[in-house]
Amino acid sequence: MQPTGILETAKATNPLKDLLKFKQSVWLDYIRRDLMTTGELKRLIEEDGLRGMTSNPAIFEKAISGGNYYDDLLNKLEKDNSLDAKSRYEALAIRDIQDAADALRGVYDSSKAYDGYVSLEVSPYLARDTQGTLKEARRLWKTVGRPNIMIKVPGTVEGIPAFQQLISEGININVTLLFSQHVYEDVARAYIAGVEKLATNGGDVSRIASVASFFISRIDSAVDKIIETRLKSSKDSREQEQLRGIEGKVAIANGKLAYQSYLEIFGDARWKALAAKGARVQRVLWASTSTKNPKYSDVMYVEELIGPDTVDTIPPATFDAFRDHGVPRASLTENIEAAKQTMQSLASVGISMKEVTDKLTDDGVRLFAEAFDQLLDVVEKRAKVDAPAKVNPHSYKVPESQADAIKTAISDWRAKGSVRGLWQRDPAVWTNSDEGKWLGWLDITEQQLAQNQEFQKLAQEAKSGGFSDVLVLGMGGSSLCPEVLAKTFGKIEAFPRLHVLDSTDPAQIKAFEKQIDVAKTLFVVSSKSGTTLEPNIFKQYFFERVKQAVGAEKAGSRFIAVTDPGSKLREVAKTDGFRAICDGVASIGGRYSALSDFGIVPAALMGLDTGKFLQQTQKMVDACAASIPVAQNPGVILGIVLGTAANAGRDKLTIVTSPGISDLGAWLEQLLAESTGKQGKGIIPVDREPLAAPEAYGKDRVFAYLRLESAPDAAQDKQVAALEAAGHPVVRIAVTDLYNLGQEFFRWEIATAVAGSIIGINPFNQPDVEASKIATRALTSEYEAKGSLPAESPVLEDGGVKLFTDPKNAEALAKAAGNDKSLLGYLRAHLGRIHDGDYFAVLAYVEMNSAHQEQLQNIRTQVRDKKKVATCLGFGPRFLHSTGQAYKGGPNSGVFLQITCDDAADLPVPGQKYTFGTVKAAQARGDFQVLADRGRRALRIHLGKDVKSDLSKLADVFRKVL
Repeated sequence: MQPTGILETAKATNPLKDLLKFKQSVWLDYIRRDLMTTGELKRLIEEDGLRGMTSNPAIFEKAISGGNYYDDLLNKLEKDNSLDAKSRYEALAIRDIQDAADALRGVYDSSKAYDGYVSLEVSPYLARDTQGTLKEARRLWKTVGRPNIMIKVPGTVEGIPAFQQLISEGININVTLLFSQHVYEDVARAYIAGVEKLATNGGDVSRIASVASFFISRIDSAVDKIIETRLKSSKDSREQEQLRGIEGKVAIANGKLAYQSYLEIFGDARWKALAAKGARVQRVLWASTSTKNPKYSDVMYVEELIGPDTVDTIPPATFDAFRDHGVPRASLTENIEAAKQTMQSLASVGISMKEVTDKLTDDGVRLFAEAFDQLLDVVEKRAKVDAPAKVNPHSYKVPESQADAIKTAISDWRAKGSVRGLWQRDPAVWTNSDEGKWLGWLDITEQQLAQNQEFQKLAQEAKSGGFSDVLVLGMGGSSLCPEVLAKTFGKIEAFPRLHVLDSTDPAQIKAFEKQIDVAKTLFVVSSKSGTTLEPNIFKQYFFERVKQAVGAEKAGSRFIAVTDPGSKLREVAKTDGFRAICDGVASIGGRYSALSDFGIVPAALMGLDTGKFLQQTQKMVDACAASIPVAQNPGVILGIVLGTAANAGRDKLTIVTSPGISDLGAWLEQLLAESTGKQGKGIIPVDREPLAAPEAYGKDRVFAYLRLESAPDAAQDKQVAALEAAGHPVVRIAVTDLYNLGQEFFRWEIATAVAGSIIGINPFNQPDVEASKIATRALTSEYEAKGSLPAESPVLEDGGVKLFTDPKNAEALAKAAGNDKSLLGYLRAHLGRIHDGDYFAVLAYVEMNSAHQEQLQNIRTQVRDKKKVATCLGFGPRFLHSTGQAYKGGPNSGVFLQITCDDAADLPVPGQKYTFGTVKAAQARGDFQVLADRGRRALRIHLGKDVKSDLSKLADVFRKVL
């Protein structure tokens, strides 16, 4: 849970507190040790009006596995060999429950035992065991020893009799896993029967408390899936209209009608007789109130169920969201007739609510049992002294002057509560513009874990569907994470091989087409907006190829779309009958989308264990939480190191990765450059620049060494140690397992957001990327209208090579070249403009293959060694969606060499006049135009059709120049 404080002071009222005005109590569906030890729970009670807490095995599993919060007690328990994993878990959980209950005791007392409760669940293994539930509930009630706790008992056929008996014994009970109105009614009547027996036995009925936990959003998730399947097969327009009419409405309707049952049951004479003796109603508690479908409001399941004598137990992300933009109103008794009509419509289209709720109950029992399995496994492993590190460890060594700046920044972030502000999506942490709208990535891992079954279904389809390959068609944020996973994990046995296409170069497209069997390939079209040029034309091209291979009727079944709700691509996917449409999240920008469906869907299709991957990632999410001290927070401290270094002039971050995770650098490049490079500021990432001796580097560098512990490179170890010894700032991160890559995605996302704050920019926009796109669109539109791109004249032709630049650069280069108006002379003049603190970037609009990379690496290394400056290499157009933002909007310290070529062969774009070669040429020109408009030192070299030969000649010219 992310604590309050920063955001609250800016608000006249707090929507969470306002719920009490409508006689609804807000509880927190979360518990973790640091809530109590840091005082955060106290703040939530005081500032947000928190009135209770619930827990379950999944919550405890995340809490215990996600940090070092429980090490003190685990270390003590480890010495007791008589304890099994369950006993150890109970020791940890009971301490938390007791401390939370003590913190909430003031609420309990002031509300006269109406609120202030904490819930602890009986073992999920006992869900079908009445006697076992009775025995364990009694034991836990006695062991915890607090009046303001509730023991959670499942609302199964076997659980309800146990619940009734426990109530009669004066034990407070939270009945959980309720989905059905009819089962709820059984539970309410069992409560009354239990209170009657308690009264008969002379018990104090005024001290008994109970809630009935009625689950909400899981209903919509289940029903919406059925609707989606039916819509795919339905040919009846009236049926389609009926199905769409109930989409996203059933859960709330079901809850409202359950509340009507509550009003009836607790309004009759039988209950009034008990109420006269002081008995309290069993309140309805709304559970599962987080929004699973990104098409729906993230506070929908809270806003629509507000009414008297109810509790809403809210998970952390929804809790924060409702505080930020929730609108309380008396909604629970609104539109009851409409709710009845929704349920009637559900039945009329042949969807059985009983079947849905029965399955959800069975699934809930199973999922809680599975979570308990994982919990006990975690406790067993954590109890061992040699337990592995929970997150990838890190360290840093910097010069004394920067160390002082880091200490100051740590103190500043601590004093201002900036980490809390970040987690609460407070734009004041940055520039007070729209930053708060772009932080959906903070809790995406937990959301993805909740729907991991869907990813596993996709994985099974890919495995059993006869597919040999999966080809992602995307750019930038939608392609770089899948590329990292594909190159890091390679082909996983029994699953298709994952490929990623992110270039409009005709030769590159053809090369990918040759690698796959089009008839046996699953294509993933990834585009957040659905309007990005490259994925759209990739789709057009390969959709035609697939139609030729398997026929028009089957073509759509070979395609999956990953896109935001409401996008143009979503409509295209529906029209073309795509196999699946996976949702992006509107509040997650492309470069922060690695852990959303843009990364996880391809991961599942290639056979990655997404459950394990996300669970490992969640540990880093927890380690970066707002409650973790700034200096110990791995993401925040990295961001402080990078941000303070950039402000001190060390703005070239050189990324060093072990060979086994080498492609991670390309993902980091985009995240850092596109996030921080704007307003003349920023961090320039330097990826895949070969390491050299310490004296080859200036005082503008920071080195980040991501070392794969299972396969380190001894030469790298030695070179990094030499850099550190020479006084260069070095950050070290030990990647302990390939499945911990997700930890690095999240760590660096937090770090980038923090660095952006320290630098003083908005790390979530990309104004100069948009400028390049606009210039490209103008050129392609002209081609569509006139059949050609605008004519252009070179400033020089020499040996089949042409040089192009804008008038300002042309004048400067001509003057510097003097009488030597040759390729050699112009290159010497251009490289002569590189000064200390600058960087040199090669922007190559050619096929990205090993031969070209080797030749271009040779050129950049020559420049680095001679000029002692940082060098970058990017292949167009992919870098436009990556480092292009920093090159145009960051510090004006770049000297750019753009390389274009004649295409040996071109490819048509179906449905368009322009070709892929035309698009690439337009992108290169648009890129150069914006560089020139921003006053950058830039020169373009245009090669012939034999790119490999011309690059070899160019390398020779560089040797002569340098």
